[in-house]
Amino acid sequence: MADGYHRPDQKRLQTLRDIANKLRVHSIDATTAANSGHPTSCCSAAEIMSVLFFHEMRYEVSSPRHPASDRFILSKGHAAPVLYAAWVEAGLIDKGELLKLRQHGHELEGHPTPKLSFVDVATGSLGHGLSIGAGMAYTGKYFDKASYRTYVMIGDGESAEGSVWEAVNFASHYKLDNLVAIFDINRLGQSEPAPLQHDMDTYRKRLESFGWHAIVIDGHDIEAICRALHDAKATTDRPTALVAKTYKGQGVSGVVDLENWHGKPLGAKTEEALKEIRGRISNPGPHGITPQPVIDDVPKHSTDPVKLSSPPDYPLGGKFATRKAYGNGLKKLGDSDRRVVAMDGDTKNSTFSLTFKKAHPDRYVECFIAEQNLVGVAMGCACRDRTIAFASTFSAFFSRAYDQIRMGAISQSNVNLVGSHVGCSIGEDGPSQMALEDIAMMRAVATCTVFYPSDGVSCERAVELAANTKGICFIRTSRPDTETIYSAEEVFEVGKGKVVRSSDKDVVTVIGAGVTLQEATRAAEQLAKEGIHIRVVDPFTIKPIDAALLNESASATGGKVITVEDHYPEGGIGDAVADALGHRADVIVQRLAVRKIPGSGPGSVLMDEHGISARAIIEAVKKMVG
Repeated sequence: MADGYHRPDQKRLQTLRDIANKLRVHSIDATTAANSGHPTSCCSAAEIMSVLFFHEMRYEVSSPRHPASDRFILSKGHAAPVLYAAWVEAGLIDKGELLKLRQHGHELEGHPTPKLSFVDVATGSLGHGLSIGAGMAYTGKYFDKASYRTYVMIGDGESAEGSVWEAVNFASHYKLDNLVAIFDINRLGQSEPAPLQHDMDTYRKRLESFGWHAIVIDGHDIEAICRALHDAKATTDRPTALVAKTYKGQGVSGVVDLENWHGKPLGAKTEEALKEIRGRISNPGPHGITPQPVIDDVPKHSTDPVKLSSPPDYPLGGKFATRKAYGNGLKKLGDSDRRVVAMDGDTKNSTFSLTFKKAHPDRYVECFIAEQNLVGVAMGCACRDRTIAFASTFSAFFSRAYDQIRMGAISQSNVNLVGSHVGCSIGEDGPSQMALEDIAMMRAVATCTVFYPSDGVSCERAVELAANTKGICFIRTSRPDTETIYSAEEVFEVGKGKVVRSSDKDVVTVIGAGVTLQEATRAAEQLAKEGIHIRVVDPFTIKPIDAALLNESASATGGKVITVEDHYPEGGIGDAVADALGHRADVIVQRLAVRKIPGSGPGSVLMDEHGISARAIIEAVKKMVG
């Protein structure tokens, strides 16, 4: 027993038992009305939810996202009805609203989303919650230096996800003693029992081997849960895991601990189940418990736009890699605003987030080679606008965190992702390091703004704009040095491109970004010597793309357009341009892109081999104009 623990009196314990059974009743009522959902998964978590919401956590019912309130993530998001039921018992939601569960146009959806004021992040794609919770806890301990705590409920089935163990490792490394993970070990998965079933000792040993304080409890014993949560609060320098032995469908005879009830309403068993559960409730009326008050020691933040501390400083015509400019721009943002934080996946000396770390070591988080956790931690840090978070790695490696990014959009996250080492232009490292799918990947994310800067000036401005843009932002940076083509005074906007070169004699519009914009400019110079003039366009953002500029340029060049990109043809710049011009029968778009898997070699050689060099552009222009 933890020092200083005071056992709740019998009246309090019975009230918490009553609330747990009310949560079961609400969950069954809601899923029966919806004729779908996961009542048995809700039943296994009822006592834990009762103790968390009505004995342990500090929060304001009228302001669930109060910056000083404790955080709760239901990582096993399919048990959403029990979360909604908790907020009914807390007094935020009217009980009748539960009967609209999963109805079209209603906010109580099948899995939680931040459409609801009491939900910070969307869950339901399993294995994400602990990384996000670790980001929240890291923010609370090291950035806010505040008292709020973070609780994450995880299902035993989802604990097979590698992302869970990336987060377990991260939380232990950073001694996140303000983080509590509750593993709801109800034995059964969706289609068969979970691998370890009720082997509680193995769960405990695994967590302890990562440096966690692990407590095995009966997850249906109210007093044991209270005691364990007190123990967690008294534990320092390491996170705590409650490994709770529970039963799916607990409280419902003929259903509890039986297979083939996952994701099914109780149907004909509903009336009998409700009668059985209500028979265990001593006080069916108001429970009279209010949550503990928050400890309001969270620092106040400015909500003003964040700006670079000084303008970009790159001489026109000089050469500088955009990946390095990213580091410079991020450092300048950090100089001007303490909300700006950065994290990386052990590539900081390649992405140049190292520049930020050197200037602001207390606001840099090393996430190591665990990209799913990297993105989840960034999302957690960004929650409730506590930070302006930038996460960077090689762009290709974001592909393994794509589900986290996809869920980040549903979560309305404002996280900023920066991917370096893009395309075959990186050279000798070979195709495993070359991001050739990333534009397509990020364009498909619902809320994502996709920046593709072409020089140091535009890259620093992209960083500045991303910090002030709602939704997920992705900045694609390049490894090779590129020529500075913009002055420090150049103004950039989301969704606004630039005409880099033009004349009234232009016969083709060529659109490129990053290294291919430089190739297009070289091609234009050579073609001009031969009396052929082309318009060169820098889109700056690929999503949203500047459709007005593209249409104007296409019209000025007789409907002849060529796109050139260091990316596979599917989903990249060519597709974005075609989307913008596809309504026009008078426009032809030819796409130059990397059409097969590259090998190793000098970047310039690979670009020429794959048809995205100045030489290839010149050939395409001459062929198009006949």
